[in-house]
Amino acid sequence: MEGQDTETTGAMAADERHADIYGEDGAVRSAFLAQIGAAVADRDTLTLKREVGDLHQSELGDLIEALHPEQRRALVELLGSDFDFSALTEVDEAIRLDIVDNLPNEQIAQAVQELDSDDAVYILEDLDREDQDEILSQLPFTERIRLRRALDYPEETAGRRMQTEFVAVPPFWTVGQTIDYMREDNNLPDRFSQIFVIDPSFKLVGAVDLDQILRAKRAVKVEDIMRETRHAIPATMDQEEAAREFEQYNLLSAAVVDENERLVGVLTIDDVVDVIQQEAEEDIMRMGGVGDEELSDTVLATSRSRVPWLLVNLLTAFLAAAVIGLFDRTIEHIVALAVLMPIVAGMGGNAGSQTMTVTVRALATRDLDIYNAARIVRRELGVGFINGIVFAVLIGTVAGIWFHNANLGGIIAAAMIINMFAAALAGILIPLVLDRLKIDPAVASAVFVTTVTDVVGFFAFLGLATWWFSIR
Repeated sequence: MEGQDTETTGAMAADERHADIYGEDGAVRSAFLAQIGAAVADRDTLTLKREVGDLHQSELGDLIEALHPEQRRALVELLGSDFDFSALTEVDEAIRLDIVDNLPNEQIAQAVQELDSDDAVYILEDLDREDQDEILSQLPFTERIRLRRALDYPEETAGRRMQTEFVAVPPFWTVGQTIDYMREDNNLPDRFSQIFVIDPSFKLVGAVDLDQILRAKRAVKVEDIMRETRHAIPATMDQEEAAREFEQYNLLSAAVVDENERLVGVLTIDDVVDVIQQEAEEDIMRMGGVGDEELSDTVLATSRSRVPWLLVNLLTAFLAAAVIGLFDRTIEHIVALAVLMPIVAGMGGNAGSQTMTVTVRALATRDLDIYNAARIVRRELGVGFINGIVFAVLIGTVAGIWFHNANLGGIIAAAMIINMFAAALAGILIPLVLDRLKIDPAVASAVFVTTVTDVVGFFAFLGLATWWFSIR
């Protein structure tokens, strides 16, 4: 009971501490920011260590992001060796680089020795190769080799995200030997849930969960209770593919192997959660034509990342304008067409975006493939046709009453059906084609779908109007 009381008291204290830091909106409280800012200004190290020293790395990361740049640098400087460098894995890349660039490499080298290898790689990977080499040269040989091997793997691969600390034993060891090894070796990771089994050449032959070790007799050999690792992840596998393995097979951790199937690291669920969030953010950003952008980026950097796709949009806008120019005489005679044109194009664009979003997400999660593509295409075309009829009736009725012209209402209704159908077709076929061509559909689909709906919408509406009024 005493242990339970202590645990409960600790949980309550953590909840109270969380309430002191965060407001109801989830943001860092202004009063807490002001307190930390005042301590930084006064260079009050004792207050900073008392208020910041026991924060979780994610809480410290939120605090760092909320502070002004000068305050961030001063906070890290004042805390010195008491600063938890793992908090830098919780902040934007621009903020992390700003802090690290203002620290001497000797301090960074000292700090990364206290971190898990995956966190150390996360901080080091954004530095110049020269700085990386200088920092690594100050580390113990074994740790230096492990970090350099992880840094040499391509970005956004399992090798970059893996933790190089793991527990591995030979198959002929007994459970008793394994338990004694885990108790006595101080170089093992602080937390782990699996023990890997390797042969003399370090090739992976199996794995044992900790619960199996605890339930087995000490004399039992590891090879008798191990299971084959069917979900070993190649170090060069894309991190998104690795995350999909975790999702599909409900993994908590997985071995990472090199091209020779030798064990080089372990990927854990906490790293995979970060990968899933990162990939989801990237997809959302790319679909908006934003690129690799952080909230902490400068005005010039943000502008630079957005300009390329805005230029592409400008070119496609000229294409839509050229279609309108083909019917300038019709528009001059019937001004109502100019009023109603945006409705047709806008509704088509929104419908195409809906279909495109669903398609891109299905492609990213591998839920859409060659086996069900035809069925999904037919479904989306049916949805486009039905929605086209629904909104054709609504918009046609409103336009006819508004301009006292039933013919005009019928024209926009017909154009609406055509464009909604085209929007559904473009929204699913364009991402499929781009994916087939090995082009990221999240990046390029939006521009092409919008172009199709604008061009088809304007051409259908103005073309039908020109034809109808020419035969009257």
